[in-house]
Amino acid sequence: MSEELISKKDLLDLAGISYGQLYRWKRKDLIPEEWFIRKSTFTGQETFFPKEKILERIDKIQTMKENLSLDALADMFSPNISDLQMEKDDLIKRNIVSAAVMNFYLENDKSGLTFHFPRILEVYVLEKLLQSGEINLDEGKMVLQVLKDNAPLIKQKSCELVIFRKLGVSSCLLLINTEAVHFESGTKLVVSLSLMTCMEEIKSKLL
Repeated sequence: MSEELISKKDLLDLAGISYGQLYRWKRKDLIPEEWFIRKSTFTGQETFFPKEKILERIDKIQTMKENLSLDALADMFSPNISDLQMEKDDLIKRNIVSAAVMNFYLENDKSGLTFHFPRILEVYVLEKLLQSGEINLDEGKMVLQVLKDNAPLIKQKSCELVIFRKLGVSSCLLLINTEAVHFESGTKLVVSLSLMTCMEEIKSKLL
């Protein structure tokens, strides 16, 4: 699994933005530091970006900056939302999770009906994957365990949840600030899900 990169020059041309805009957004934490990837080329050091992620982020910034300040956008994009807390019924009403997936989650997590942000993220990820049909219930339990075991890392890093299968056996792992992963032959990649994107989606639903 290798992510397509785009050079800074091509990005500025394609997105129609200036060098100054790009680095102002970086200073405001609208674009994560880890997306600025330095690589050696025949002309020296150049900066590259994960193409799909950076173009999607720039599109969001340009669309939303008419109605929100850059500071408000930075707060929305930031994964530092640990103080957020909601009740079970509120999450269902706000379309963060369906009642069916909530019930499945509560069968496997007996921590009560009040959700702080790590649990909101867990139930939201399950909602996305179970409702899409990409995983089954047993795999949902595995995903939930991986998220719980690594909750401190998720809050601090750019993480990607990866689910893969070989010979009918599923495995799940978190990639942290990783550019590429290569699996052995015969392994099928089932899901590759950005948890930072999930956090942004949750925030946008709650704004």
